[in-house]
Amino acid sequence: MTIPSPSPQFRFVPMSREHAQELCSWRYEPPFDLYGWSDFGRMEAEGIEFGDPDIRSQQYAAVLNEESHMIGFVQLFPLLGVTRLGLGLRPDRCGQGLGAAFALAAAEEAIRRAPQDEIDLEVLTWNQRAIRAYQKAGFHITDTYVRPTPTGEAEFHCMVFAAAD
Repeated sequence: MTIPSPSPQFRFVPMSREHAQELCSWRYEPPFDLYGWSDFGRMEAEGIEFGDPDIRSQQYAAVLNEESHMIGFVQLFPLLGVTRLGLGLRPDRCGQGLGAAFALAAAEEAIRRAPQDEIDLEVLTWNQRAIRAYQKAGFHITDTYVRPTPTGEAEFHCMVFAAAD
């Protein structure tokens, strides 16, 4: 797999504690509100996700725009031979047509960091807006399954990135 050049629209930087705190303040409209994060103080106290400084530095990046404002985040979760992406745009940036470019930039960043890995992500099957954006970015559905979530069982698609040659 060739390593693409980074997108100038999105800059991936180590997620700082301040970025993590900001991320926890983001609030999404229903039905996307399930993508919100807990209180950062609680996450830090419990050592979960980016509340743990080691996990934050190893798996998370803040995504900045050209003005150095945080407009999103990416989690690059390592599995055996796979980097699984977790993506999120700032709520006021959702629904504005940035999703495909953002997902492509995240896949490119994952390839840059682990060029030997397959790149995939999971998406709830009802989230057609995200699925369309991921397909435009070069991801395709390879599996559908039910798994537990914090609010109960839900159906997900696994989507794998196929880099354009």
